[in-house]
Amino acid sequence: MCGKSQQATNDRPDLSPQLRGIKFLIMTDALIIDAPDTDYRHPRQRVRLDTILRLRWLAALGQLSAIFIVVQGLEFDLPVVPCLAVISVSALLNLGLQIAFNPMQLLEPAHAGGLLALNIVELTVLLYLTGGLENPFSYMFLAPVLISATALPIRLTIMLGLLAVACASALFFMHLPLPWEGEEPLIFPPIYLFGVWLSIALAIGVTSLYAFQVTEEARKLSDALAATELVLAREQHLTQLDGLAAAAAHELGTPLATIVLISRELERALQDNSQVTSDIKTLREQAQRCRDILGKITQLSSMGSMYDRMKLSTLIEETVAPHRDFGVDIKVRVAVTAAKEPVGTRNPAILYGVGNILENAVDFARNTVEVNAWWNNDTIEIVVSDDGPGFAPDILKRIGEPYLSRRRSAEDVQGGNQGGGLGLGVFIARTLLERTGAKVSFTNRTFPDHGAVVQIVWPRRRFEASDDGGEAEPE
Repeated sequence: MCGKSQQATNDRPDLSPQLRGIKFLIMTDALIIDAPDTDYRHPRQRVRLDTILRLRWLAALGQLSAIFIVVQGLEFDLPVVPCLAVISVSALLNLGLQIAFNPMQLLEPAHAGGLLALNIVELTVLLYLTGGLENPFSYMFLAPVLISATALPIRLTIMLGLLAVACASALFFMHLPLPWEGEEPLIFPPIYLFGVWLSIALAIGVTSLYAFQVTEEARKLSDALAATELVLAREQHLTQLDGLAAAAAHELGTPLATIVLISRELERALQDNSQVTSDIKTLREQAQRCRDILGKITQLSSMGSMYDRMKLSTLIEETVAPHRDFGVDIKVRVAVTAAKEPVGTRNPAILYGVGNILENAVDFARNTVEVNAWWNNDTIEIVVSDDGPGFAPDILKRIGEPYLSRRRSAEDVQGGNQGGGLGLGVFIARTLLERTGAKVSFTNRTFPDHGAVVQIVWPRRRFEASDDGGEAEPE
């Protein structure tokens, strides 16, 4: 029995390339749909233990080098033993962490912040032994705070900055003399030391804020681009699935036709056996039903292939259609010019990008949204405008950046809500459209009119000949 089952399994024909493609795309699309939601605005910020340990080893090596140069090269009197004791404790801690934990593991932000705080404390002790703020290496307080600003949440960075300023303040009042040649210690006036303290505090605040802003912008941009790729990948999956479904329908048509033909012959040959004839008739009818379903799929796919390239007016109508039932009047005006109407690829990036901008216009409009299209032999232009509150002047130049959410809808204005959904979606739309060669600009209507205006302009050759981000073919 097992042998027959195994033989039947081995004799089973493999899936065709089209069916394997459909299975792959469905599984991939399911993974995209079922993927856990990612908090793009507040991503978890974690660093590896190995990164922190490398920085601590580098600091210890630099401190040892400085001590060696001061003692052996400059021949200054330095409390070598206490300094080496502090560095040894730091080195032993590094070794213990390397042995006890996997250096490749990701640290929780609090743990990484604790190690950086320990760096600040160790530096404070060394500076206390070597002149306090009179020591030119006192500016090394900036290093742990800058590392935190680029890798840890802002709350921990602020705490580390306050700790560094507090330690610098303590060194202003308490420290051993600065190692110097001769028997007389080098004494700096208090006003100079206050200037050093103030410059350290300001440097910590300014450089940390700048580093955090730059890193945060890069992180937001990276996450937004990842979301853009996810949206585009899903649109492409759906497009490919449609084509593979048509190919599979065509391939399955032949065996189903054979089943229908044989069942019809058996039905004629077994007319005397009413029970068997009834079963064969049912088999033939169900096989014919499958053929009809596959025929509809093929027909729909053929209709879809006709629209793989579509006129600009058709593309606009397809984009506008899903948004007509939301209580806002959408007026479409397609200008008739002397130039022939452009025909472009049914590009998912264009459909999604224009659709997202139109959706935002519908959300923020009070009564009307206008979609105007115009073209000539060189340029294609689509303008989407609404009669809503428009873009705030202070963010107008930043529209299209990820996570910018300052525009208010008509309902928000009436209800006093200060929120507004504008940011990542517009960023994705702008990125996708620009990949197709478009230039996207955001403005407001001129007074006394009110509302937002989004202008999308393509070079005609690029619109008619390019796919997602592809270059137009030379004419």
